[in-house]
Amino acid sequence: MTKERKFNWAYFILGLLFIFVALMAFQDPASDLVAVVLFFSVLAILKGIFELFVRSKVKEYTGAKSTSLIILGILDLVFGIFLLFNMQAGLVALPYIFAVWFIIDSIWELFISGSFKEISKGYYWFMIVINILGIIIGLCLLFNPLTSALTLAFLVGCYFMVSGICYLIAAF
Repeated sequence: MTKERKFNWAYFILGLLFIFVALMAFQDPASDLVAVVLFFSVLAILKGIFELFVRSKVKEYTGAKSTSLIILGILDLVFGIFLLFNMQAGLVALPYIFAVWFIIDSIWELFISGSFKEISKGYYWFMIVINILGIIIGLCLLFNPLTSALTLAFLVGCYFMVSGICYLIAAF
């Protein structure tokens, strides 16, 4: 029995927001870093809220437990609120924060990617590859903070672009 797939507006809007932020990060990373941090914090908050609400849909469609989405949603919310209200601390700690965020987010996405195997094997393998790359980028950022500070906007832009594309694909 196959389930009818409907267009998911939440994934679509989240994907467009992620792509928009990625394009901002690519435009002028040096002078727009504070604005990028602000947008990242808002997106992290929105992503966290979205993950908390979507957890019931994951169980409904796949039968998989959604505890990882609850944890990931809470982590995204905390991260977003931290950046929003501690802009200076966020700028100083940004390379480390994003490194840990990349790693945690990619690991959790790997855990839940098995749910997508039933929906689309191509999307499943795409998620596996993208999240392994996310872990590698996160480790590079974590262990080389000077380089990551200089290339942070570009790396984060790439990450958000790929995440945005993933959300757009999932919307359909």
